Amino acid sequence: MSDTSGTAGADSGRGGTFSSLAIRNYRLFAMGAVVANVGVWMARITQDWLVLSLTGSSTAVGITTAMQFLPMLLFGLYGGVIADRFPKRTLLFLTQGAMGIGGLFLAALTLSGHVQVWHVYMTALFTGLVTVVDNPTRQSFVSEMVGPGQVRNAVGLNSANFQSARLVGPAVAGVVTAAFGPGWAFLANGLMFLAPLLGLALMRTSELHPTPRRQRGKGELREGLRYVSRNPELIWPIVLIGFVGTFGFNFPIWLSAYAHDVYDGGSGMYGLFNTLMAFGSLVGALLAARRASTRLRMLVAAAVLFGALQIVTAFAPSLWTFLLLLVPISMLGLTVNVTANSFVQLATDPEMRGRVMSLYMMVFVGGTPLGGPLFGWLTDAYGVRFSFAVGGLVCAVSALFVGLMLARAAGLRVQVDLRRGHQHVRFVPRRELATAA
Repeated sequence: MSDTSGTAGADSGRGGTFSSLAIRNYRLFAMGAVVANVGVWMARITQDWLVLSLTGSSTAVGITTAMQFLPMLLFGLYGGVIADRFPKRTLLFLTQGAMGIGGLFLAALTLSGHVQVWHVYMTALFTGLVTVVDNPTRQSFVSEMVGPGQVRNAVGLNSANFQSARLVGPAVAGVVTAAFGPGWAFLANGLMFLAPLLGLALMRTSELHPTPRRQRGKGELREGLRYVSRNPELIWPIVLIGFVGTFGFNFPIWLSAYAHDVYDGGSGMYGLFNTLMAFGSLVGALLAARRASTRLRMLVAAAVLFGALQIVTAFAPSLWTFLLLLVPISMLGLTVNVTANSFVQLATDPEMRGRVMSLYMMVFVGGTPLGGPLFGWLTDAYGVRFSFAVGGLVCAVSALFVGLMLARAAGLRVQVDLRRGHQHVRFVPRRELATAA
């Protein structure tokens, strides 16, 4: 375990922005993931379009999203127990293959003309259930591929990988759907999962860093929760990422409302907003991969700035100002996610990592079905500017609170020094503060 000083010291971060790609197993994993992620983004866009075309209802689209995320909220912790109990590479063969089958199932129904909206709901629920196991397994498998010295870099590159696909996937989905129909986009999504399966098959198992697997026993879930509750350097970053995920990451609601209600731009402007967010997230992921250390002070500072910038952007006086601010907002949001993710992984004992990461993902992703309806209602009732500002305020205040709790756990106090040439605000040990007084 790391101490509460706020640095995940096991992560040396050596070798530059793309250092993890020098490791063959991780390189195979990343190559397969970028292909599969393009397919995932294709499926998301096509799925929403198909549901809307079948029903004409935005509520139906919301139900589809809830079907995907509710399993993580309800069963996420059990996925971590499974990830800790079985070989992670074997589990990924099963989960990635199952996701491919889900895409092929929708492709068959759509191409044959028999697809109905409940088929999409069922597939979304199936994908969500698979993700319950796939998410913590993929997260914790990173350390087995690269070793503790490259975890931070690999987590950053994983995020860059996902955001790169976010730039490409929706565009490809639009072209394929317009030219051939949604069924072919689903077919491409299903077939794209062959890439990560091939990457897993080609890995050299002798070069992995396997973690001890837990034998089946009673109380594994409770043990994971007790483990987190006893370690403030774990519980407080997870609390913070829960607030940010629930209250700060409702951009589909906000951006669509800005495009439709504030700037009268339609779907084209909404697409531009998402492209700028994806670009900022990609830049943030690459910068996170380049950083040489993982510190909690970076997490807290990025979360405070993320929330503050949301409040500023909520009242942007012009479209151009709004567009310019979307890039740094997405950079900071990605920085919060990557920093929290890598710190929690590095601060966790290897045999507990699957359960801890499942809790992390449950808190982060599981808040979506809660935050989405809340901020949708705030947007309808009081306007998108108010809704956006409230989300930013909650993020900033929760980050400040978590920062104070972490400082208290580490035995630190705030010292204010207004003299010229001195650091005005800093955290110092309590004993040092008492001596100075």
